[in-house]
Amino acid sequence: MNLRYLALFGCILGAVVGCKTTQPPSSTGNETPMDGSVLTNRVQKAVPIDQQAFTVVANTNQLDPQWLRSPTNLFKLGPGDVIEIEILGEAASRSQVLVGPDGKIYFGLLPGTFVWGLTLGEAKKLLDESLQKFFREQPQVALTLRSVASQRIWILGNVSAPGVYPLATPLTLLDAISLAGGTVGGVAGASDADLRNSFVMREGRLLPVDFYRLLRKGELSSQNIYLQADDFVYVRPGAAQSVHVLGAVARSGAVPFVDKISLLSAVASSGGTVPYAQFWDVAIIRGSLNNPSVTSVNYRDIAKGKAPDVLLEPGDIVYVPFSPFRKIGELADYVLKQFVSTLALNEGIRSVNRGAGPVGITVGLGAGLGSAAGAGVVR
Repeated sequence: MNLRYLALFGCILGAVVGCKTTQPPSSTGNETPMDGSVLTNRVQKAVPIDQQAFTVVANTNQLDPQWLRSPTNLFKLGPGDVIEIEILGEAASRSQVLVGPDGKIYFGLLPGTFVWGLTLGEAKKLLDESLQKFFREQPQVALTLRSVASQRIWILGNVSAPGVYPLATPLTLLDAISLAGGTVGGVAGASDADLRNSFVMREGRLLPVDFYRLLRKGELSSQNIYLQADDFVYVRPGAAQSVHVLGAVARSGAVPFVDKISLLSAVASSGGTVPYAQFWDVAIIRGSLNNPSVTSVNYRDIAKGKAPDVLLEPGDIVYVPFSPFRKIGELADYVLKQFVSTLALNEGIRSVNRGAGPVGITVGLGAGLGSAAGAGVVR
């Protein structure tokens, strides 16, 4: 399987919301570091986060109506595709040829014929013209597409048959999920899938498709988009409950959610914060990918016992920033982009190499956010 498709994973969740600012607390340089050893030795009662503390991030990433229309462009040949060629009236000429990595095919007496990017009709016309010099009368060539390898889609996650599938004809998202055997538990019920956090990525962007509305409510006219080559479809399993800790911690990644887990416990399970972590304003992102909510807490005060620890919920994303930030919407956009792209990359690697370990999630903050480098966030 061609690993070059993995390089196409990436995503964008357009969400930019400005917030008022305050200056971060001053530091004397002699304070106790907020590392894992300090956190694991500190025991305090954790309380739920008030839902009113969360800010809903405005979603400006809208679904393009064109995605809901069947593509009119014809299939174009590429490396790995197999076509059958026959000169009409000469049965012995029938042959199956492979489009090579250089985009060429080799048939009969012809030298390499470049067909990469041509439709079947265009390839047929080119062969007709090229073969004319070897015949007294104009030969008629028949072309049949036998297999497709140049255009594929990825369908992974909570489906019965995850994998990479050829895309030779127009295919909707619902068609693709059905092609992969449907969600585990059935398309109608979809009880074992986290539909609110399933996603489609295209050319590094997160498409604003709502799997819940598509599979649970049957909103085909508004959510059943047509897929394009190299699209990545991920139906997220619902059984795997975890929280994700990113940013300025020793080991970014998922932390299993067992019964209850607090912010201090989650960060400690990730090896604690690293030097220069801006731990007075730690962001917590909650909710669906299409409609996330964000809040921030003073992790420094919690770790020192000046404020109560807070309880996390399954699916929460905790981000410990490397530098102060001003716009919480931009922060959420940046963190979710890194989170989803890394999740997609890990699933893609596993589909190619079942023994591969996960790729760690490292989210920095600085040049990628531009004006986000500033003061901490208050609502």
